[in-house]
Amino acid sequence: MTIAELSTDSAVLIDDETCRLFRAGAELAGQKWTAAVLLAMARGADRFSDIRGLVDGISDRVLSARLKELERQKLLARQVVPTVPVQVRYTLTAQGRELITILQPLVTWGARWKLHPSE
Repeated sequence: MTIAELSTDSAVLIDDETCRLFRAGAELAGQKWTAAVLLAMARGADRFSDIRGLVDGISDRVLSARLKELERQKLLARQVVPTVPVQVRYTLTAQGRELITILQPLVTWGARWKLHPSE
């Protein structure tokens, strides 16, 4: 279905606030490394080094910044485990898990059409 085929009734439901919310969500999910970090966590990575190991090419500085942003957006939770040495574990929140369910069809689509990431 094309945009032109959508009924005008459904277009009425898309107001300025809805567009702003969509844009904010799309920009967060589309920010470089965000989806890769979330998908690594969905695959079971819960420590910084585990996530870094599953996200090829990400630097420590960028991963640290991305984890802080995802925590700020409440997509993941950070837990400090009082061991020696101290361990930090990350878990997806309900919001993060829901975003994964939205990202998964994009992953499937990219695999089906054999998309190649731009470098």
